[in-house]
Amino acid sequence: GAAADVEAAEGTAATATAPAEPEAARPTRPPRVLSGVQPTGTLTLGNYLGAIKQWVDLQNDPDNTSDSLFCVVDLHAITAPHDPKALAQQTRQAAAVYLAAGLDPEKVTIFVQSHVRAHSELAWLLTCATPMGWMNRMIQFKEKSQKLGEDVSLGLYSYPVLMAADILLYQTDLVPVGSDQTQHIELTRDVARRFNQQYAKKMKKITKKSRVFREPKAMIVKEGARVMSLLDGTSKMSKSAENDNSRINLLDPPNVIRNKFKRCKTDSFVGMEWDNPERPECTNLLTIYSAVTGKSKEEVMEECKDMNWGTFKPLVADAVIAHLEPIQTRYEEIMAQPEYLDSVLAAGAAKANEIAERTLKDAYAAMGYLARPEAE
Repeated sequence: GAAADVEAAEGTAATATAPAEPEAARPTRPPRVLSGVQPTGTLTLGNYLGAIKQWVDLQNDPDNTSDSLFCVVDLHAITAPHDPKALAQQTRQAAAVYLAAGLDPEKVTIFVQSHVRAHSELAWLLTCATPMGWMNRMIQFKEKSQKLGEDVSLGLYSYPVLMAADILLYQTDLVPVGSDQTQHIELTRDVARRFNQQYAKKMKKITKKSRVFREPKAMIVKEGARVMSLLDGTSKMSKSAENDNSRINLLDPPNVIRNKFKRCKTDSFVGMEWDNPERPECTNLLTIYSAVTGKSKEEVMEECKDMNWGTFKPLVADAVIAHLEPIQTRYEEIMAQPEYLDSVLAAGAAKANEIAERTLKDAYAAMGYLARPEAE
């Protein structure tokens, strides 16, 4: 029944430009949320606090009515050189982390991006509908391509179009993103608007709908979720950074976590303070401590303002260890039950496919393709 409800709701939502009917008269479906993390390397405390924990908080918020989909974006994992031997296992590990962190497959849809073929298909249609000039403005390509030199692939250049396809396939309303990704959401909105304008007339004749895609909005995740490198408080904690001491990996054992905090960069100031531009490492550790303990900025300042680094660093380390311990335990349990993990991902892909196929069918129809034989 739920699938039929979604279908009915989408049919009505997609004709939302008919002016004759007042807004309240139209049945609405719950707002749809979509997000995902790449499975390359090991997921870090930054991936967890900046994304996965926020998804879990959203899922468990009693006021939240959204229909949420969270995918492991494995198609994005090959935009830079990757290890084919490791990809499948890393994809399973990322999905296991989603579950271990508290995402509930009864409440949200968890799936692997490449298990829904519509992602790749729609990406091609949108690649042909996106002006090259728009891609040339993407800041992240400029930053990443400098690091890779000769190894830069066409995929790294055009991946924001795949990201747009990921979002638009599900008629997504809200995309939880960090502030560094807002440019990609703007691009997604532009691509949706341009496609709708270019093909809407044709679309209307075929499907009676006046648009193919809805324009999503960025849902900027709450302040304090941006975790920086332990060796440089001005750059983001990264799972691809060469030095492993720059990050806390979600599966690091307690002694490793303690050592990384012990060695992390500090300064010569006395006491702890937030948001002093000269003390990015101090702000970063206070942010991490606040996020893993659930204490407010004010509570953290009251507790830590007079501490020295020798007292404060072990305090943060212990708080991180205590927060990650149940997640690590649950992760080991899930990885020991491959059939459970497979069943969650199969059910998630089936639900995601159902929504994605409808959008893809409309996109093909709008562009004038010969319809596929029904048996497909």
